[in-house]
Amino acid sequence: MAGDAPRNADDPTPNAAGAMRIFIFKSEASPDLGAFCRDLAGLQLPSQFRPWRVVGAVAPGKDPPYRLSRAVIETAINEQGFQLFHLRTKG
Repeated sequence: MAGDAPRNADDPTPNAAGAMRIFIFKSEASPDLGAFCRDLAGLQLPSQFRPWRVVGAVAPGKDPPYRLSRAVIETAINEQGFQLFHLRTKG
C-alpha cells in the first residue's frame, strides 16, 4: 500500500499472504542437527548447539527442503522461535 514501509529480506513479519521467510541453519557443534528460524542471525536458536551457520533460506510461499511441512515449521517458529531437525547421514 502507498503508506507502507519497504520490506527487508531480514524482516521476520509475515508477508501479505501470511507466509514467512525461513532461514535454514546447521549446527557446527552437532553436524547432524539443522534448524529453521525466522531471523538471519538465529538469535533464538539453542545455545548448546552453537555456533550455527546459515546454509539457506526458504522464500515465503515456497516449500522447505527435506519434504518437511511448512505449516509445522511455521507453527514451531511462532511458538518457540525455531524448529530443529536431524540430517540423515548416508551409510
